[in-house]
Amino acid sequence: MRTGSEPSTARSALRARFWLSVWGVAWAIFGTAVFALLDRTGWAIACGLLWLVTTVDLIMIVRHIRQGPHYQPGRDVPPYAPPASPPYRRPSQRRSRYRLPPQHRHP
Repeated sequence: MRTGSEPSTARSALRARFWLSVWGVAWAIFGTAVFALLDRTGWAIACGLLWLVTTVDLIMIVRHIRQGPHYQPGRDVPPYAPPASPPYRRPSQRRSRYRLPPQHRHP
């Protein structure tokens, strides 16, 4: 059941993101070194930029891991109850954009 609180209660697999980021940094370093040795400046710069982005991502992931767990409701906490009165109009209350022709009943 969707409760509407998913963005605030979402969790991220930080350990998996950490190892994927380490993998990305390793490949970016390798690519930068290889393309620099092969005198492919454009590709070396592209890999260097990728190296920078993955390193910043890695730093942010480590920062989030070191902050520790934040409060997340467990499985024993029930979802939020839906509002008693919906803020939207029910379909039966909506007026149609197009008028339907009158329906005649013939005997």
